[in-house]
Amino acid sequence: MDFVRGFWRKHRRKVLVTAGCLGSGYLLYKLYNSHTRKLADLERELAHQRENDEFIKNQMKAHFENIQLIVDSTTLPHAMQYLSIRISEDIDVSDVMERLDKGKGMLSSSEKLQLWDELKILSFTRMVLSLWSVILLSLYIRVQVNILGRHLYVDTARALGSSHLLEELDLIDRNDEQKYLSSADFLVTNAMPGLISDMQDAVREVLKGKQLKDVITTTVLQETVMRVMDVFMSTGSPHHWVDYLMMPQDISGSSDEAMSKFQQLMVETREVLISTEFTDIVEISLKCFTDALVEEMETQTVAGGLVTGKPLAKVLPQIEKTMHVITAEPSKNRFLQLIKDMPEVKLFFTLLYANMPQ
Repeated sequence: MDFVRGFWRKHRRKVLVTAGCLGSGYLLYKLYNSHTRKLADLERELAHQRENDEFIKNQMKAHFENIQLIVDSTTLPHAMQYLSIRISEDIDVSDVMERLDKGKGMLSSSEKLQLWDELKILSFTRMVLSLWSVILLSLYIRVQVNILGRHLYVDTARALGSSHLLEELDLIDRNDEQKYLSSADFLVTNAMPGLISDMQDAVREVLKGKQLKDVITTTVLQETVMRVMDVFMSTGSPHHWVDYLMMPQDISGSSDEAMSKFQQLMVETREVLISTEFTDIVEISLKCFTDALVEEMETQTVAGGLVTGKPLAKVLPQIEKTMHVITAEPSKNRFLQLIKDMPEVKLFFTLLYANMPQ
């Protein structure tokens, strides 16, 4: 016992230091072990998150493709049929053509000239307005359906990943959804008279001074149509043409919380429509459609093609007939298919759909 006490007095400092080192080493081991476990848990969590992200990405891709099919098979055919009927009724050239036909040998030169001038304005207005309406309405509906589809998908995904019940979350009400989609009819049901009037003014401006004997070639026709589009799009306030597609929403002073889902969707849609990216897509689409349409007219011309040129009077009957080709149902409308397949258009709608709400 004395030996132990002596040993303790003599070596106490060394023993304490050694014990301290051993204790610290054990503590460090415990900390390291805990940190290693946390790292392993974190790696597992990140791997799971990566799998989940990949799953969501694949789900969104499948949902996006399904949305495009809905547009092509259901929404667009209804809109195009409604649009075609309305344009035929509101810009009817048959009366003028009938008066010209029945008045052969009976009309004075000034009367004939007046009727031909009326036919010229109506035919070009009908063609350009059909072209503009089909392109803008088809793009607008795609914007709508992609925005709605994205919101529905994200809201549902959040609901499934939440402890809250689905009905407790702020999802899009079915009435708001239907109201939003039916707003695509605004062009045909409300805006058509104003659109016809303004498009007719643009046609008169561009065709002013054009005589019936003037030679019309493929190039001249393409340039004339695009000039009418440019005059129409640039007349008035910037983006004034958006008001033909959707009713202006009075949301001044309203916060996001105060707005209904329908209003939020409409605000988001308008923001897309007045964006530089959408304006670029519209311009590219108008040019593509116009070029393809004029080429189609050239292939269907029998005697004396548009390449070499024909008098305007002989081109007018052809121009008048283009409306039914332009407004053909989407499954048979090669012009709409051309626009849909354009890389710029595909990219625009892919990015629009992928633009996840915060």
